Amino acid sequence: MEKNYSYPIDYEWTKEQMEDVVNIWRMVELAYEKEIDREEFLVKYSKFKKVIPAIGEEKRWGNKFQALSNYSLYQVVKEAKTTTKKKIHLIER
Repeated sequence: MEKNYSYPIDYEWTKEQMEDVVNIWRMVELAYEKEIDREEFLVKYSKFKKVIPAIGEEKRWGNKFQALSNYSLYQVVKEAKTTTKKKIHLIER
């Protein structure tokens, strides 16, 4: 199903920072819609954490994204950190 929403970003971020955040939102989408490579996600998540290092801020931005998309950054991160599988695919709840 085609979803139509905008990714949450802060327009005060640099272009590179915006790309890093958009990349993580896209990976979260793909984790639910198809599947993603776990290692690739962790690399992009590391870049995302350089833009949003604080846990509280990550939660706030993740909640914004989830409100728009119904996809949970937290669940994808949790799966990526706890699984040994090479691919991640979550089911939308």
